[in-house]
Amino acid sequence: MVQRLTYRRRHCYNTKSNKTRLLKTPGGKLTISYTKKRSNGPICGEPSCRKPLPGIPRLRPRQYSAAQLAKNKKTVHRAYGGVLCAGCVRVRIQRAFLVEEQKIVKKVLKLQMAKEAAKK
Repeated sequence: MVQRLTYRRRHCYNTKSNKTRLLKTPGGKLTISYTKKRSNGPICGEPSCRKPLPGIPRLRPRQYSAAQLAKNKKTVHRAYGGVLCAGCVRVRIQRAFLVEEQKIVKKVLKLQMAKEAAKK
């Protein structure tokens, strides 16, 4: 006959914060082990991307505190590390570069137009 088990803490309802699994001890006795909730983990902050960030562990929010996890485990050594994925950072850098290039091109064209106007 199967051994009956009861909850050991919290309340007696099968809610998502009270999930358990059966565990057999070396003595052959069945016991209840409480399972933690699974985490979604950190995702890219770019609204169009939303990929999971590689290099950062998937933990529950409380485990990211200073007492639980060191700073080097929470970030990646890169601009926007721990906030944006590498692809989104690359796109931002390229976009900024092209904007600056466009400004320079406009400036050069303006100077050329001024020289042409001065010649006439």
